[in-house]
Amino acid sequence: MNYIELNIEFKTLEPWREVVMTELAENGFESFVDTKLGLNAYIKEEGYALNVTEILAPFSAQIEHFHEKEIVDENWNAAWESNFDPVFVGEQLAILAPFHEDDGSRELVIRIQPQMSFGTGHHQTTWLASQKMLSLDLKGKKVLDMGTGTGVLAVLAEKLGAIEIFAPDIDTWAFENAKENCTLNQTKHVEVALGGAELLKNMAFDLIIANINKNILLDQIATYAKVAAPNATLLMSGFFSTDAPDLIEHANKFGFIFEKAYHKDEWALLNFKKI
Repeated sequence: MNYIELNIEFKTLEPWREVVMTELAENGFESFVDTKLGLNAYIKEEGYALNVTEILAPFSAQIEHFHEKEIVDENWNAAWESNFDPVFVGEQLAILAPFHEDDGSRELVIRIQPQMSFGTGHHQTTWLASQKMLSLDLKGKKVLDMGTGTGVLAVLAEKLGAIEIFAPDIDTWAFENAKENCTLNQTKHVEVALGGAELLKNMAFDLIIANINKNILLDQIATYAKVAAPNATLLMSGFFSTDAPDLIEHANKFGFIFEKAYHKDEWALLNFKKI
């Protein structure tokens, strides 16, 4: 499967890189790589008919230039690997690609095969979710990793002692990549599934992780409430700090009590408890 790469360079890097990234994600772009001067965004070539000039028009004063090019499937890994650096979360966790050497400095190591999925640990929201999970007692717990992407958070949940992890994603590419990464990390308790909220029937979870985007979260909070066990923890991320009040207000309507917000750059993670 071929992809379109959109390369954007900014006059002022922050916060515009993150703002434009969110806008592109809402228009169907699936994966992003930070570059020195901006970002690369990726979307499937099949059916691609977006007017990028129109999408970027509101940000034109902040953009130096942009261009699109085709990335054929067999060249994808080489393109991604050239931009894939190790990720370290605190003193406990290292997220490495198979071609990275482990220096032994972190207790937990997750191997992620670079592919076209959101959630390698590089993005602020995945980093925030990983950091918060490290502080939780997940031994013997059941976990939902909604929109699993690469599966990195599902793998981390197992490494932290969870005994049952359900990791669905609506994207076929992410589904295949998550399965590959579970194999790479020799997981035994992660079930990767192709699909969305419709799969969550007759289930109950002690921890729900939803690192997606604001609109999908607002739409799915009611579903999370139905599958949350008593006193379950809900971690929501994938949105800007400025979006937090709307999500807190909406989650409260479904019995999720807000406990704390965590921030990295312009992004946020919200921690709730189900009553």
